[in-house]
Amino acid sequence: MIELEGVPELIDPVMVAAFEGWNDAGDAASTAVGHLDREWKGEVFAALDAEDYYDFQVNRPTVWLDGGARKIVWPTTRLSVVRVGGEKPRDLVLVRGIEPSMRWRSFCNEILGFAHELGVEMVVILGALLGDTPHTRPVPVSGVTSDADLARTMDLEETRYEGPTGIVGILQEACTHAGVPAVSLWAAVPHYVSQPPNPKATLALLNRLEDLIGLRIPLGELAEDARAWQLGVDQLAAEDSEVAEYVQSLEEARDTAELPEASGEAIAREFERYLRRRDGGPGQAPGGHATETGSGTGEGPGPYLRDTSGPGPGPGRGKPPRAPRPGPPGPESSAGPGPESGPDKGPEPGAGPDGKPGPGSGPADDGDSSDD
Repeated sequence: MIELEGVPELIDPVMVAAFEGWNDAGDAASTAVGHLDREWKGEVFAALDAEDYYDFQVNRPTVWLDGGARKIVWPTTRLSVVRVGGEKPRDLVLVRGIEPSMRWRSFCNEILGFAHELGVEMVVILGALLGDTPHTRPVPVSGVTSDADLARTMDLEETRYEGPTGIVGILQEACTHAGVPAVSLWAAVPHYVSQPPNPKATLALLNRLEDLIGLRIPLGELAEDARAWQLGVDQLAAEDSEVAEYVQSLEEARDTAELPEASGEAIAREFERYLRRRDGGPGQAPGGHATETGSGTGEGPGPYLRDTSGPGPGPGRGKPPRAPRPGPPGPESSAGPGPESGPDKGPEPGAGPDGKPGPGSGPADDGDSSDD
């Protein structure tokens, strides 16, 4: 049993999680959770034992100097609680770490143990994938769930993805087996400019999360960062005629696909978001207080998973690296990684290994986001 100390009784808590690595193109998802933690002044109350889940030759510890004393920071996953004020207060449990190297079922059991002890009502997992999406258009954000009832009530897609998956897909399935409602939100990052940071994708994830959980999220300088990022990519693309031509072809394909979506529900959602921000909706106050620092450790896999078969800097404001020349999509997805993506940024929900579009490859659903 996981025992938590120093954590008060929470109000309608929602767990929001993101993991660096394969599930986090452009560091968009982990930066989003980091933004929530920073804006609402969360304090860590628990951390998973790094020895249990990480290969230190893959995720190496780092050494830093503290007043001349050498200290080591181990890769891990940390949990914090933020208390969000407003007319309808709602607390968040934030989970942020690195995709584990091993023992994924035990890892998910431990996360779900914390969720059980804290009375979490829903788990939202953020991710980002590389896709054939132009940087000049709103970032598509797809929302998927394995729960048919949740899909109907929250206007989400019921996942139909088949193929390689990461810890985001495993944790969502673990939640399903444990009877905990879970949603995954995926932002599509342009594969031709995949280097982090990507504040535009981070902003899109936060906007979609805001709609999902009914809290107004203070965005700070993210909107300005997103504009600066797009301007920088515009300038780099203009210097290379091949990249500019490729971006134009992506724009034409995107605009054609989204033409029916340009009226109706997408416009209504964006207008509702505008009204909430203008009128000061729930969670307006960026303050609130965090819990006192406590401790909580797991005793190994708990009963929450029925299937027995088997931290980073905020969004940068600098000019992004030069965009590489576009290459053909990777083997795992038609919206998959280009040659520059590397093994850590593979898309999970974009498409199947046969190259055909999978769930979430459809058009965006509003001005800053859409569904997976």
